[in-house]
Amino acid sequence: MKLSIIRSACGSLRTHPAGPGSRVGGLSRRCPPVGPANNRLILRAASATSSGGTNPKLAVNFGKQSRKDDGFGCDRSLSEVLQSTKEAIAALQRRNPTVQPLLAIIQAGEDDSVLEISKKIAGRVGLNITHICLAKECSEDEIVEELLKLNEDPRVHGVHLHLPPASLTSRVLNALKPEKDVDGISDLNMGRLVRGDLSKGFVPPTASAVLDQLEKHDAPLEGKTVLLVGGEGPFGVALQCLIERSGLVALKSHWSSKSLQSQVMQADAVVLLGAENMDFPPTWVRPGAAVIRCEPSLETDEHAIETSSKSGLGYLTAAYRTQNVVRSCSRWLQEQQYQPWRLRSLKLQPLTPVPSDIAISRAQTPKPVDQLAEEIGLLPEELEAYGRSKAKVRLSLLDRLHKQPDGKYVLVAGITPTPLGEGKSTVTIGLVQALTAHLKLNSFACLRQPSQGPTFGVKGGAAGGGYAQVIPMEEFNLHLTGDIHAITAANNLVAAAIDARMLHEATQSDKALFSRLVPSVNGVRRFSPIQLSRLRRLGINKVDPAALAPQEVSAFVRLDLDPSKITWQRVVDTNDRFLRKITVGQASTEKGQLRETGFDIAVASEIMAILALADSLEDMRTRLARMVVGTSRSGQPVTAEDLGVSGALAVLMKDAIKPTLMQTLEGTPVFVHAGPFANIAHGNSSVLADKLALKLVGRDGFVVTEAGFGADIGMEKFFNIKCRASGLRPNVVVLVATVRALKMHGGGPNVSAGAPLPREYIDEDLSLVAGGCRSNLWKQIQIAHLFGVPVVVALNVFKTDTQAEIELVCQIAKECGASDAVPCHHWAQGGRGSLELAQAVNEAASRPGNFQFLYNIEMPIVEKIRTIAQKVYGADDIELSPEASAKIDYYNRQGYGSLPICMAKTHLSLSHMPDKKGVPTGFVLPIRDVRASIGAGFIFPLVGTMSTMPGLPTRPCFYDIDLDPVTEEITGLF
Repeated sequence: MKLSIIRSACGSLRTHPAGPGSRVGGLSRRCPPVGPANNRLILRAASATSSGGTNPKLAVNFGKQSRKDDGFGCDRSLSEVLQSTKEAIAALQRRNPTVQPLLAIIQAGEDDSVLEISKKIAGRVGLNITHICLAKECSEDEIVEELLKLNEDPRVHGVHLHLPPASLTSRVLNALKPEKDVDGISDLNMGRLVRGDLSKGFVPPTASAVLDQLEKHDAPLEGKTVLLVGGEGPFGVALQCLIERSGLVALKSHWSSKSLQSQVMQADAVVLLGAENMDFPPTWVRPGAAVIRCEPSLETDEHAIETSSKSGLGYLTAAYRTQNVVRSCSRWLQEQQYQPWRLRSLKLQPLTPVPSDIAISRAQTPKPVDQLAEEIGLLPEELEAYGRSKAKVRLSLLDRLHKQPDGKYVLVAGITPTPLGEGKSTVTIGLVQALTAHLKLNSFACLRQPSQGPTFGVKGGAAGGGYAQVIPMEEFNLHLTGDIHAITAANNLVAAAIDARMLHEATQSDKALFSRLVPSVNGVRRFSPIQLSRLRRLGINKVDPAALAPQEVSAFVRLDLDPSKITWQRVVDTNDRFLRKITVGQASTEKGQLRETGFDIAVASEIMAILALADSLEDMRTRLARMVVGTSRSGQPVTAEDLGVSGALAVLMKDAIKPTLMQTLEGTPVFVHAGPFANIAHGNSSVLADKLALKLVGRDGFVVTEAGFGADIGMEKFFNIKCRASGLRPNVVVLVATVRALKMHGGGPNVSAGAPLPREYIDEDLSLVAGGCRSNLWKQIQIAHLFGVPVVVALNVFKTDTQAEIELVCQIAKECGASDAVPCHHWAQGGRGSLELAQAVNEAASRPGNFQFLYNIEMPIVEKIRTIAQKVYGADDIELSPEASAKIDYYNRQGYGSLPICMAKTHLSLSHMPDKKGVPTGFVLPIRDVRASIGAGFIFPLVGTMSTMPGLPTRPCFYDIDLDPVTEEITGLF
């Protein structure tokens, strides 16, 4: 027999037997003698009181002969209810062996009457009970506090309030979650019952017991009259509705009614509500009529069970409550399963000419995020709202839906872009709007979070554009849910730890360092868990600080970082060129510990790449621990775990790991999560966002995610890095092209951001278009085919494109091996403008795939680099600088040789030369340096010079951004 521990405000902890199959108490096996021979049936039921109900206890006196009992001193109906409940529990546990229905009882004072009855009933069916005993004079706040705890406890499936009527205030009743209100006393459940909707609510157990006895009365009552006396509260209304739905005629009367006697004498059954101190002469009751008295007093002693049937309906009420608990558990289990979407799309009314992005965004009212979450099958407890229109989604969703098949996985990549960008984000959003709002197929967009650097710099926001946007675009582009700020804090904590450790090691002896690193608390020194981890890595298997030898103390306390080989820099989410190189340690308090360092933009932090590649909180913690921040003077890598900071980093990042839920202009769901650089990192949104979305869309749904820059960079890294980390395999690549980019690759003049487009890009020029198609577009299609993934070309149409140019692109793209090629007008028309693309993607995704990686992960680092350079970029070979060769040898010695490669090169050309468009040939790819992000899990060779801190232009975007102080509306974002 199991025991459950009870919280008690009565002065002590109390335990009660519980658990499936345990004998919780017992019922007498003797049938009590029948009552006097007469034709009147008298039932006594616990009062539900005017506010809903406390301790349902029913007593029954039968006339001539009781119906057959079940051998336990109660009517056969009780046996039937118990048997059906027991069978229901068994059925639940066959499907879910770990599930055990649990009833929580909150009582005030020492009256254990309901508990004792519930224990006996629980023992019969295998139900668990937990008992919370509060002080007799407990306050409303204390009751509500307990209810809120039970609401959030997934183990509890039902709550019974064994409280005085005065404590059953509206606040208390409605603090209880309706789905756990197995007494059916909350306002919502009462309303559902009156309306006739019991799909989510519960019939009050007292009412069920009354109806049970009315239906099984010796004289059939169907079509007869039942008089309800007293009870002006909701319970009386609910009981009246239930009686009428049972085919009886229900009449209401009051104790003060002058016609009460005649009404009672004409009734076939009388139910007395709130009748504790009220009664009428037995001579008023017609022969054969049933009288049911609802009263708060209860008798639960064993003698009552053995000597009379007075307790029979008390147990029947408890049995019906148990039945409601099992029903609640069953509903909860059903909610845990995958739920079909019930998405309500938002209507678009596109205008011509197309307004500004912010005007379009502001003209559409997004759905409340909790409504969107419900529509796509998220549970309330899986959502953490950040305002009205965005929310974090908890990773527990993956556990709940772990058996759910994944949907189809679509990657949006692009041809080599112009400096203006070719609209991959707008294509991504237009595609999901078309799939879900128009084709009625479940779909999710998974996008990167934009940095505020470009938002205030030159590029602007990244929420899409026109009628294919994530809304509200201001919230998308500014702060969002603070993930980048969390990364900034975590990154800079590491930087501060590095400099502080170097200062303290330079100014203290081994003994002083050890004394401060392992301080004496109350005369005892203890290693922290993270320090024990460092000792194990050093090969020191000791746990007592006093047991360390001097040389072991020295190895433990000294990281001995080489200042010239520290690779970790501080970050800030602003474009600031003057932070690219700085000097730290100039204050006199730093005791001469000067060194040169610098700042990166926040999204260039390795922590951002880790966020994007981690597949769980534990995985993120492990990756953060193994980040290499520099090298010791003896040539050993120094990690965040060595600094003792990795646990704190995980704490700072614990909320950032949860993807943010938003929506498109047409009300379709979007995950926004992570935004690593696409040159020194892999440039994709998070693995976790993709995994969550793939479960939510269902087997036939679509998850559409985007890779940064051109397919030669973002797509290649998506396949070789992200897909290796996630284990996911894409079904389709959507390759975005524009006429202007194709003209550039076909021999057109240079395109510069901020400068007017040359005439060649505005006027029709089929030869330039054809040249770009047969060079760069062809090459990018072939790169996708290297991985065995079908390609659909999406031509992002601009108003200057001619019909002849559009048709030519689609024709040549198919000739180059694309499964399909379609024009897209989502910018001007929303999802309707991408219907052709959605249909093409749906068709391509239905074909069997043959995905493969480009290289074996165990190949030598040099060969992996050479494979990418030759097969993807078209280089003849690679050329390693002496520094790059030395780094590769070092990484091999440290055991990092089996990591994938993340090439850092220009995105403006397939080669390392930005001005070489089309498909450059005959070049050797120079590898200037090779670096490693060990925590993220890749080696990144540098091809040329990579800037990780952008600068501001002469006229940044912030000139146009402002705030209306009256309306608080933002202007100037794009």
